[in-house]
Amino acid sequence: MTTAKAIRFSRTGGPEVLEYVDVEVGDPGPGEALVRNHAIGLNYIDTYFRSGLYPLDLPNGLGQEGAGVVEAVGAGVTHVRPGDRVAYAARPNGAYSQLRTMPADVLVTLPDAISFETGAAMLLQGLTVQYLLRQTYAVQAGETILFHAAAGGVGLIACQWARALGANLIGTVGSKEKAALAKAHGAAHVIDYGTEDVVQRVMEITNGAGVPVVYDSVGKDMFGRSLDCLRPRGLMVSFGNSSGPVPPFSLNELNARGSLYITRPSLPAYASGRAQREAMAAELFGMVTSGKIAIPIHQRFPLAEAARAHIALESRQTTGKTILLP
Repeated sequence: MTTAKAIRFSRTGGPEVLEYVDVEVGDPGPGEALVRNHAIGLNYIDTYFRSGLYPLDLPNGLGQEGAGVVEAVGAGVTHVRPGDRVAYAARPNGAYSQLRTMPADVLVTLPDAISFETGAAMLLQGLTVQYLLRQTYAVQAGETILFHAAAGGVGLIACQWARALGANLIGTVGSKEKAALAKAHGAAHVIDYGTEDVVQRVMEITNGAGVPVVYDSVGKDMFGRSLDCLRPRGLMVSFGNSSGPVPPFSLNELNARGSLYITRPSLPAYASGRAQREAMAAELFGMVTSGKIAIPIHQRFPLAEAARAHIALESRQTTGKTILLP
């Protein structure tokens, strides 16, 4: 057993439920690896577990993304070895820790050209963009698509990836500063939803046609407008709930707007096996090492200040990626 610092919570609620404590970390068992985190990714999904929107058995840890070095492996683990640089973006929770024993199957080897901080900042959000733009809806050159929260961590990667694909990304943002950020990262058009009518602007940009796909991580506050931006038989991709869960709605809403499609995807479903995960990561790493995608890390917090990082994230004070440093 080794003692390490970690964030734990024994009740759901606001950021105040997060506690910085000593934990005992055991040796890896069969199929497991002991990983020392060098950097940890902060993601909006972490707040869903902390608040209780996504239930967990308590007490529990938090965080699904990190990068570090393998210190030991258990029986049957052959694809990583002690000393390997690795990154991960998968359940179970527990990334908010200096040291953790975890399933080895979710680890991918981190290329030497990518730092630990970048590795921890890119994997969950980068793999999310990979499945969204390359699998959920295969975006083609010349298409115009709508992506909400374009100045966030996922959004800034999506802006760059869409540009690399030759697509025209319309990004929605909440301020002039965020609009400039999204434009700088490749958004073809930016809509400030605080001062502009999103549906009206999308229709102006598309000459009244609407878009073939909307990527919506905002949820409740944007859902109806997202549907109204789609062309007939368009695809609504609802992949987050930053403003709250989408309320129940009638399927007739899809019919009334022109036989729309809707999906609620998740990374675990797309990266359900090691082969899939490694193929997705390889494409993402290639986009980053080629220079087509840069990973913007705009906030760094000590692991001990995870609660403060959650406050900043939920109050929309952050742009790009936020990481925790153990």
